[in-house]
Amino acid sequence: MNGFLPEGKRIQSASNIHALSSIEGMKEALERGTILEARAALCDNDHNLIVDLPCMRGVIPREEGALGIREGTVRDIALISRVGRVVCFVITGFAVDEGGREVALLSRARAQRRFAERCLPTLTVGDVIPARITHLEPFGAFCDIGCGMVALMPIDTISVSRIEHPDERFTVGMDIFAVIKSKVGTRVTLSHKELLGTWEENAANYAVGQTVTGTIRSIENYGAFVELAPNLAGLAELREHIAVGQRAAVYIKSILPHRMKLKLIIVDSFFEDKSPEPPAYFITSGHIDRFTYSPPECDKLICTEFTEE
Repeated sequence: MNGFLPEGKRIQSASNIHALSSIEGMKEALERGTILEARAALCDNDHNLIVDLPCMRGVIPREEGALGIREGTVRDIALISRVGRVVCFVITGFAVDEGGREVALLSRARAQRRFAERCLPTLTVGDVIPARITHLEPFGAFCDIGCGMVALMPIDTISVSRIEHPDERFTVGMDIFAVIKSKVGTRVTLSHKELLGTWEENAANYAVGQTVTGTIRSIENYGAFVELAPNLAGLAELREHIAVGQRAAVYIKSILPHRMKLKLIIVDSFFEDKSPEPPAYFITSGHIDRFTYSPPECDKLICTEFTEE
């Protein structure tokens, strides 16, 4: 990613702390154009962001708060929603406020423009990149892919096993990996399920005769689908008093790679408050041209092609 990171990834770094710990360090960062991070304390009446810095107050003027604010293509909610959160910026200068105190003038938009001009052109469809979850909607997860620039991950690309809402997989602020599904200008769409392993890779973690836990994802008239892993589900025989969303202890009756099926028996089911855990990845870097989920011996082919439009 050429040194460009999602917001919040560099705030605790030694270089960031050093640059913001003194006026001399900040002036050096100004000369170098270093991208730094700190937490936005408030958004004033004019929608300027006030940033907490160790040695002075920082101000991000409204039009410098996000790429697109000046042009009117981005709404001010992009500024208001940053209060209490980490923001990236470059220092553009220093000024004196009404009280005679020196303040640092900052620009988040310039950091984002640098990302858009230097990093985005180097990314291609199929590239695996780090990202951070910024917010969740029923239709997908929004992810920071660098300097607060956001990309959408549609819900059907999050995992092979279907979910009702992205909050079943992610929490806001979670660091993840994603693969670029499409890119049109600065608009990027992400996918995720291709990084969570093939059917065969996931099934290798289980054996016939084991009793393991899973999540009941759907109930049909012919059985209940129980998710053992985000990219692996099996069909269980129906049982009374089960419900979608319950956790279940299931006995693995058979594993059939040629049919891409697991046959399960529900031993017990129960409700459990369970926060999403960080994903377990099979791929965290590099480039994917083609991902084949289905086993080689299976007649049904399930694959994703990553090609430029």
